[in-house]
Amino acid sequence: MDGTQAKVPKRTGKAFGVVGIAVAASRLLGLVRELVFASLFGAGALLDAFLAAFQIPNLLRDLFAEGALSTAFTTVFSKTVEIEGNRRAFLLANRLFSVLFVFLLFVSLLGIILAPILVEITNFGFHKIPGKFELTVQLTRLMFPFILFVSLAALVMGLLNAYHIFGLPASASSAFNFSSILFGVLFAYLFDPQQNIFHPHFGPSSLYGISLGVLLGGLVQLCIQFLAFPQIGFRYSWDFNTTDPKLLEIWNLLWPTMIAGAAIQINVLINGMFASEINGARSWLNCAFRLMQLPIGIFGVAIATVTLPSVSKQNARQDHLAFSQTLESSLRLAFFFTLPAALGLIFLSDPIIALIYQHGRFSPFDTRQTAYALKAYAIGLCGYAGIKVLTPCFSALNKPQVPLRVTLIGIGINLLSNITLVKVFSMGHVGLATTTSLVSLVNFIQLYLSITKSVKMSGLKSGLFFLIKIVFCGFLCASSALFLSSWISKLFGHSFFSLFFSTLSGIGLALIVYLLSTVALGIEEGKTLLRFLFKKFYR
Repeated sequence: MDGTQAKVPKRTGKAFGVVGIAVAASRLLGLVRELVFASLFGAGALLDAFLAAFQIPNLLRDLFAEGALSTAFTTVFSKTVEIEGNRRAFLLANRLFSVLFVFLLFVSLLGIILAPILVEITNFGFHKIPGKFELTVQLTRLMFPFILFVSLAALVMGLLNAYHIFGLPASASSAFNFSSILFGVLFAYLFDPQQNIFHPHFGPSSLYGISLGVLLGGLVQLCIQFLAFPQIGFRYSWDFNTTDPKLLEIWNLLWPTMIAGAAIQINVLINGMFASEINGARSWLNCAFRLMQLPIGIFGVAIATVTLPSVSKQNARQDHLAFSQTLESSLRLAFFFTLPAALGLIFLSDPIIALIYQHGRFSPFDTRQTAYALKAYAIGLCGYAGIKVLTPCFSALNKPQVPLRVTLIGIGINLLSNITLVKVFSMGHVGLATTTSLVSLVNFIQLYLSITKSVKMSGLKSGLFFLIKIVFCGFLCASSALFLSSWISKLFGHSFFSLFFSTLSGIGLALIVYLLSTVALGIEEGKTLLRFLFKKFYR
């Protein structure tokens, strides 16, 4: 990371804004989805079973699609467009779509058959609650085809991103979340028609409806992106040609990135194995991590999405200076936004969790346990975002083995730390969240040090000076938010209105304090953001 005068490229900054807004909407809808499901089922055996069943195909989605295939395909496709033109690139896309469809169809059928074994491996602790294991197996079988729809959706997103079309692909996740809520709740009532619509008390049968709604949401996420095909002149045609050398090039990038790009999810899966022995722990961890995904998605994923096509083309042109400038500006943006977000989640975790989740069958006890997990997760937020930015850059440099090595080391550390914190020190689900955060920070440091060997970055001194500044501003904004939130709560009591007003007021004050303090300390990103806001306000 360079000094305080670094500037974000105009095109990249604009694209980041588009993706950031779209991803923010998606994450908010995802939060609403989790809120609805938690309210209907509470944090316990039923929600644990659903989350465990959904996590298995969702993890494979991250391995094959968003964490690996999307990165590998976007890298090769962008270079093909740059060097050989659209016709050859579209031919590659058709062949990959065809091959991937057959492969994922086979994976889905295999997952349905092997569901009992998969659930046994990942959630062995569910046997302690009668019927919990069997319910998870059935839900897993129902939702396994989800991987087919969302993996193809990730491929379409990579295709569109290569042509700098970011808005619609990023919004597709919003379509998924909205459809999941709409169809899920509708089918839940249909599968359990005895429910009182105003005071529902859903049982296991309703989870089949929720799962079917999630499956249809994945199909919507895929189909809605087809609307952008005419804009780039692409038409799909079946071409099952597995001998294309560029498919091999994608595969060579895919298999190491498949592991490295899903580092967080692999560690979350390991955490789930330990959490399966604690009834409700999986629900608490999921609700906390859902809040973490909001800043990760808005900043980490959005910045990485915009960065990958740019650095791929810059590397293809051997423009090393542009590559390093894009990477540095992306990292600075990631830390500029996620560090204050992490401190805010730590300081305000209790009122935020109570405001969002404490409804229906989600109790005050569940709120406290989820808040503990959120504090622990927030420690590693900057590491999560940094990994999202750095990992695709190694694919652009044709060095996917570096994130692979780092990830394997991190998985080993995560497993040993979980055993230590959970089994030895009995920290429960909080120990699992803490381990995940520490591993993400260690992985980021390793990736950053590794990429400096290939890309010329600015001095460590200037980067540390930048971090010290935003840490100071972050503590200032988080402290002011906690003070105002606590003062309003004492003044108006502990009603829902008081909680709503005090929490939002604290967050609003924090944003103002952070922006003004970064401008006062001369941080270029703060100045750019302030100019942008003034320009929009003036218009």
